[in-house]
Amino acid sequence: MKHSRLFNSPIEVGLRSLLILLEAHPRPLDLQRLVILDYLLVHSGDVLDGPESLHPPSPLRAGEVAIRRDLIQQGLHLMASKGLVSRIVDDRGICYIAEESAPSLTDAFRTPYVRVMRQRAAWAVEAAASLSDTAASAMFGETIERWRSEFVALATEDEI
Repeated sequence: MKHSRLFNSPIEVGLRSLLILLEAHPRPLDLQRLVILDYLLVHSGDVLDGPESLHPPSPLRAGEVAIRRDLIQQGLHLMASKGLVSRIVDDRGICYIAEESAPSLTDAFRTPYVRVMRQRAAWAVEAAASLSDTAASAMFGETIERWRSEFVALATEDEI
């Protein structure tokens, strides 16, 4: 039997991306903005005054950043293959947008986990809505750096 991931599978990451795109609609989002928003959705507790994180904190989450882009691409490809997401290519590059059929899928999910996921998607899009791409990337970098500093401090305390 093939091992499958519970968290961060193409289905879950695709659903998170779809929820983000629905919250941002009608504005298309590029992959870099989706990476940032997905991180904020999952680890909202890492942001000052952010809501509780969707997933529990893990010392490995800094490493997630390195693989998040590929996971999101896999999830977007899956959602696009089902007609839920479209890719737009223009002078800004490649962007993604939710299709009209997307809410029929996302509205079918009624579990508490997806309900919280939807709330975090709305929060993430709102938190980064007024930020330029440069400012959003800077906020993302500051959040990662703050988390790394806290982790190093905790690791040092444990050694004492």
